[in-house]
Parts: sequence; structure tokens; C-alpha cells
Amino acid sequence: MTAQEPSYTLDTVVEDGVETIRLIAKVPQAKGMQDLMLETDMTTLHLRDKKERYKLELALPKPVFQDKTRATFRKKKKELVVTMYTVEGGGPLPPPGQLVRARDSMEDMSMTRPPVPSKPPPPPPVGSSSNGSSSGGGKKGKKGKGGGGGNGSANSGSGGAGVGRAEALKNEGNALLAAGKLEASVEAYTAAIALDGSNAIFYSNRASAYIKQESYRLAIADADLAIAIDPDYVKGYYRRGTAQLASGVAKDALPDFEEALRRCPGSREAKMHVKACLDIMKKANVAEDDEDDDEEFESKADVSAEDNGQYFRVQYDPEAVTVESSYDGPEWAGCGAVGAKPSKEFVEDLVEHLREERRLHKKYVLGILLGVRDLMAKDASLVDINVPDGPGGHFTVCGDTHGQFYDLLNIFDINGNPSDENPYLFNGDFVDRGSFSVEIALTLFAYKLLYPKGLFLTRGNHESRTCNAMYGFEGEVLAKYDRSVMTLFTEVFNQLPLAACIDKTVLVVHGGLFDRDGVTLDDLRNINRHCEPPVEGLMCDLLWADPKILPGRAPSKRGVSCMFGPDVTKRFLDENGLQLLVRSHEVKPTGYEIAHDGRCITVFSAPNYCDQMGNQGAFITFEKDMVPKFTSFDCVAHPPIRPMAYQSSSFSMFGF
Repeated sequence: MTAQEPSYTLDTVVEDGVETIRLIAKVPQAKGMQDLMLETDMTTLHLRDKKERYKLELALPKPVFQDKTRATFRKKKKELVVTMYTVEGGGPLPPPGQLVRARDSMEDMSMTRPPVPSKPPPPPPVGSSSNGSSSGGGKKGKKGKGGGGGNGSANSGSGGAGVGRAEALKNEGNALLAAGKLEASVEAYTAAIALDGSNAIFYSNRASAYIKQESYRLAIADADLAIAIDPDYVKGYYRRGTAQLASGVAKDALPDFEEALRRCPGSREAKMHVKACLDIMKKANVAEDDEDDDEEFESKADVSAEDNGQYFRVQYDPEAVTVESSYDGPEWAGCGAVGAKPSKEFVEDLVEHLREERRLHKKYVLGILLGVRDLMAKDASLVDINVPDGPGGHFTVCGDTHGQFYDLLNIFDINGNPSDENPYLFNGDFVDRGSFSVEIALTLFAYKLLYPKGLFLTRGNHESRTCNAMYGFEGEVLAKYDRSVMTLFTEVFNQLPLAACIDKTVLVVHGGLFDRDGVTLDDLRNINRHCEPPVEGLMCDLLWADPKILPGRAPSKRGVSCMFGPDVTKRFLDENGLQLLVRSHEVKPTGYEIAHDGRCITVFSAPNYCDQMGNQGAFITFEKDMVPKFTSFDCVAHPPIRPMAYQSSSFSMFGF
């Protein structure tokens, strides 16, 4: 069946002074939103029917806020109505009066709140002195639009002019944030704060940018300031809860979302995030109970799963799964047998099958996941690897791929497919963000089964239940398969090694080094990794830590683990007889960065990260001399499915 373009209208509409672009598409054969797939970016819209009856691709007449698109399905009229707020129009505005605190969405950064004249502003919290009243008395300044002080800060110039310039910088930051230009948006908000340091909105908006940068500690600090300036500012609690939840601490996030809900009883998003925190805490408690039942770690055929809020045990037996006669994809003879190994033909057919956006049958998905789970469960937490001997012997290290499947295939096109003669290490964060994470995971796991010594995998911070729930992978698995497959993915991630040592010279970890000295390679080998990542300790640091320029250690900007300086790197490497640390975890303009006097290298292999960042990807090749050689590459085209397309609405604040 050939997909038909539905009849539609596309109009620019102004209501209550707010400019939007509105699409109304007639889709008479669709039963509801569940039948349709909608992707938008700033300039284009893609609409598809899951049964391939409809297909619509449009260039939008004006740039729109990507994260403010709203879609409604009119069941009686069989119409899809899509409303997109234009960047030029500034995005949605709050309704008048107290209704601003009962909005359904608290994520519209372009909103400005009405003045609350009953309270004076506090002194500016970022080191600027106020020309208003002192703490000892005097007349209180009046609160201006957006919560700024009547007399402004010391940097505000002639009162209104400084505040007006700050407001313009905030709006500039909003547009940059909507376009995914995170560093530039932070700079704009910071400049606005320098002009008017008593405006809670500026801190809240900068916190939103920090959240998207995964700088959660900085986001929490800004949210704290926003709440200190205006305890009635609901978004301050919302931002702080968001950053806490993203840091993996749902119990700390819950009080902030509950406070936001108390102040905004009608907020659907606050209700969803309270529920999300409770769900995560419930799952964590169930996981702890399961671990208490199992005194020793063993590779088991049954794992914990959830259905309709009830937890139960599920048996996985690929041999019991029937393959329908209509299935025309790759088939694996012997799938499910203990120690079964797929053929090279099956793996190559699988890659091409996935490249064509087709699904591998669940029988073979279960076989791959069970096989790779049992294989990697036997490894130590630190894996020792040797560069192949002989002429031309080499080894390739790749960083984050984050669900960008077509960029992964481009790496193979450039550097060759994995094999015993062309071995790879993929250094964590295979999933989340990009919407082809299932395809990446199945490809890497299949190659791991085919060539156990030709492809190695280490765990990243995104190979975890909490991150998968927030950043799209769980939603993707549930859309493409079901809860039982997601549960098995989680168990596979819990078996991934945490580090690799190449030729006793180079240590490869996803995040970085530790919050204390004296850690040895044997300490890493002996970590009990068969669990969800903790929020402190060696395992946490291996997944989350980041390097910094100055010596010593500092709290992480992410709110988890630490940052470590060049002296920490030198001391650790020297004490353990190593030459080089290779890590990933951070976007870099050329895909790699050399730091710490050449002894710490970051490699990141997801070009144009999330279709927004404009960076190159890179990989590193080592030969027997162990001198790193770098290859940078650009992104390639992929099907029109945006990043985070499968993300649950409960976690929409974590997307770009």
C-alpha cells in the first residue's frame, strides 16, 4: 500500500496576541493518536500513519518552538489538529491574574509572570549590590515586571533601560534554547542576570538550559536562587525537581513536584511528575526486594517485569515463541539454545533489515539479549584487552552513540565491520536520546555474540533503568516490542563491564576518575556491578565523573560524582602503571578532546548530537605503539523520526 498525502490546511493564526501555525489534517481511517506518528523541528513537520496509509511532509512558513508543539485528535471529525508556536511570536503567554499558576504546562520558558507587588524583592543574589533599601530599614522598592527590583541592581544602568535590556537578553536566550544552542542560551541568561539579578525567571530559564546540558548541580543552584527570590514562583520548584530527578534521586525530586502541585492544583504536568517519582521509587524498592531474594548473582532465565502496576516473574524462552509465516526478516537457527552463536550471515542480514526500518522478530530479540547477558555476566568489571599482533594489528575505541543508528553504520562504512581482525570497544551510552536505540543495541549485541573478542562493550550512565525511563529508550522498546523485552534489556545492562584496559597501557571508562586517591585496577575488577548504578562510590564515578582544567577535585556540575583535575589523572595513571585515560560522556566539537597534558582523552561518536549540536563524531585507533590516532566524521541522513520521539510525556522536560 502506498501512503497517500492527506488533505490539510496550514494557516498562521493569531489568538490573544500569540502567533501560531496550525495544521488541520483529515485522516478518516485513523482511530486516534495511537495510529499516527508526528515529528517536528523548527522548520519542518512530518506526519505518518503507522499502517502507512498517510504521509505528509511540510516546510513550515516560520521557525517554531520545537518543544511547544501541541497535537489533538478530533475523533468525530477524524482530524488531527497541530498547533505550533512561532519563535517570532514569542511562544505561549500566560492567562491573566492567578490563572498563570494553574497552567497545564510549566515548561514554556518564554512566559513572564505578572507583577506581585505585595512583596519587595530580595537583594540581588549574584554579588551585585542593590541601590534599594538596606536590610536595616528604609523604603522598600516596588517590584517590577518579572520580579525585578524597583531601583534595579548596581548594573542596571538607568533603571528601566537596564531591566528592558535584561528582558531582551532573556528572550534571546529563550530563542537560542528552543534552537538547541545551549551554551549560547546560558550566556544570554547570564548576561540578563548581570543586568537584573533579582528576577527569578532569569535563573529558572538558565536552570532549564543547564538541565538540557545535563549540568544538574548548576540547575539546582539556579532553582534555589529563583525560589529564594520569589518563594511563590512555581517554576523554581519544578526546575529543581527536574534536576534532582535527572540526577537519579527521585526521593529528593518528589517534594519539589508536590510543592508545585500544591501551588498549581490544575497542572497536569506536575501530577505526571509526582507520579513519575513515585513509580521510580516503587521500581527501585521492588528491585531491592528482588536482590534480597537472590543471595548470589546467577544468570537466570526469569526477571522482574511490570504490567498494570503489578509485579511478577516472567519466563523467557525464545524456542517457545512462534515465528509467523508472514515474517520475512532474518532467521537464526538454534536461537535460544544455551551458548548459541548467530551466523555471520544472520548478523549482516540483521543490520540491513534494521537499516530499512524493519523489525527483528521478538524470538530473535530474546535470543540475542539472553545470549549477550549470559556472555557478559562472566566478565570481570574491568576487562583486559590486547591489540591484535602482527602487521596492521589495531584496535578502535568509540564513544557515545546515543541511538544514532545511521551514524553507527557510517562508522562501520568508514572503518570496517567488527571482527576478530578489526576489533572495537564501544564505551557506553549506546541508547537514549536518539530514536534508533533498539537498532544500535541489537546490532552491537549481535556482533558481540558473533565475535566475543572482536567487539567489547562498557557501561555508560545511560545504561540504567532511571535514564531509560526519562530519555526515551524505555518508550522506544515498549513501542517496538513490549515490557518483557525492556525488562531483559535492563538485566543485560546490569552485566556490562565498567572499564577496559588495553595492552596494560590505556584505561577506558565512560565517565572518569574517582573522588579519592589510592584506587587500584584490582579495586575496579572487584566492583559488584550487577545492579542499577549507585549515586556514589567507584561505580558511580566510572559512569559519571568529568575532567576539569584546574588541579584537584570539585563537585560535579551534573550533581552526581565529581570533577577531577590533571594532577588527579597523573597520580592515578602513574600509580597503576598506565599511560593514558580514554573516556566519553561529553559532546566535543570535533568528536574528541585531548586534556590533562595529553593523558586524558574524551571521545564522542554521535555527530550532530540530537540533531541539534552541530558537532562531529570521532573514534580512536590504537596500533601496537599505543599512540592514539583520531578520525572525525560528520553526521549522515536518517529517517524523519526526531530524537526523543518515544519519550514518555511524564519526562518531556528532559528532551531538547
